[in-house]
Amino acid sequence: MGQNGPKDQCFRLLLPERAVSGVIFASPHSGRDYPEAMLEATNLSARQIRSSEDAFVDRLLAVAPNLGAPLLLARVPRAYVDFNRAADELDPALIEGLRGVAMNARVRAGLGVVPRVVSGARAIYHGKLSLAEADQRIAQFWRPWHQAVDVLMTQAQADHGRAVLVDVHSMPSEALDAGPARPDIVLGDRFGASCAPDVTEMVAQAFEAEGLRVARNKPFAGAYIAQAHGRPYEGRHVVQVEIDRGLYMDEAKIRPREDFDAFAALIGRAMARIIGTEELRIPLAAQ
Repeated sequence: MGQNGPKDQCFRLLLPERAVSGVIFASPHSGRDYPEAMLEATNLSARQIRSSEDAFVDRLLAVAPNLGAPLLLARVPRAYVDFNRAADELDPALIEGLRGVAMNARVRAGLGVVPRVVSGARAIYHGKLSLAEADQRIAQFWRPWHQAVDVLMTQAQADHGRAVLVDVHSMPSEALDAGPARPDIVLGDRFGASCAPDVTEMVAQAFEAEGLRVARNKPFAGAYIAQAHGRPYEGRHVVQVEIDRGLYMDEAKIRPREDFDAFAALIGRAMARIIGTEELRIPLAAQ
């Protein structure tokens, strides 16, 4: 992963010349800097180990700084440490020395903060990892990511009255029901707990203006990032955005579709609407 400092290994932060609103874009699952030790410890092929990535979401969001919004991009892959899980979502089926831990459905499925499996429930490792290894990943990568989110949101709120984190992910096409109502975008605001309804509605309208079908909170309502950083009663809003991968990539081959650039331009126009929405620029005196 190179010889840079820990934060350089964890993420890239691209800042605009001037932030024009309180909007921040982030992609916590598009990282693809796989540590050599991880690759040596797995039987998975290069394509299989990438199956959990939100591949190319970083490219979809690349225009954000030019539009006037900060852009936070993971470098470390989700299969190594998952920023959208709590630090205590540890899996005793993977990590040695865990006793009496409370497990939720995500951890039981192998999708804790240090994942045991990738898509298709394929095991990543031959055996177990030490608790020290899990703790090291959390300290070196997980904590700096969340610290960066907190700093960005605090600055956005100070400068613009409230902060809006647009937390962008991708969803496998197979995760969606077929039919005419099948969504292209799923917005998750934890049923209003992580983001005020008016902000979620404005984000929805930005995508709908580009002809995309938008659903809310089903089947994805938002996970740890939204839970931890979304406090709308304090002026800190998080909306999770899931984009259907089939719209811009060949999911089996993990490569962009031929019309990727056109779809990226569409997403860029939606981002411009989100950043430029006047209601997101509430002056401090109004708070």
